[in-house]
Amino acid sequence: MLEINRAYLNHDYYTDIITFPSEDFPVLSADIFISTDRVKENATTYGSSYTKELHRVIIHGLLHLCGYRDKTDDEADKMRAKEDAALVEFDHYFTED
Repeated sequence: MLEINRAYLNHDYYTDIITFPSEDFPVLSADIFISTDRVKENATTYGSSYTKELHRVIIHGLLHLCGYRDKTDDEADKMRAKEDAALVEFDHYFTED
């Protein structure tokens, strides 16, 4: 993930997900790379289960495809709120481990 982040986004850090849209919204088509190691670390850091953190990361990638950004603190706060709302909806339909 670090090499992908460096090569394509000019970011020199590890991340949990990288999303490359291949179509413009409203079509959701993309290549999505997820670091399961980073998801495990995040779950431990945030006191969450692996499954819930994986769902959050997937939702995060989907939100990027829908046009949401997280470069500023305000954008990141709005994105986190959207993630939280989507996780609540997701939990209505599926149970965790």
